[in-house]
Amino acid sequence: MICEFQKDTKEMYVKFEGEIDHHTCQIMKNELDYEIHRNTPNKLVFDFKNVKFMDSSGIGLLIGRYKSLLRIGADAEIINANKEVKRILDMAGIFKIMLIKEEIA
Repeated sequence: MICEFQKDTKEMYVKFEGEIDHHTCQIMKNELDYEIHRNTPNKLVFDFKNVKFMDSSGIGLLIGRYKSLLRIGADAEIINANKEVKRILDMAGIFKIMLIKEEIA
């Protein structure tokens, strides 16, 4: 996972890589919570471009960070999700609470 913060726009970008499952989620959760607390972004963009697999642990990761963002008045957005990840996110109702955008370079 790569986390980048753009000070000029107060946007934080999280670029996930590989698999998001119960083995990786706790580490990601701790890192994201730290970065959210440290930067207090206006928006957090989750980039799924390099995600090959995601299970229900990933849903919990997103919902938990979404709740943290709500407490500070920030938005969340999902970009570059492949067909399989979109299906999982849609089944979980994530698109009702987070904006999703198609392929972004």
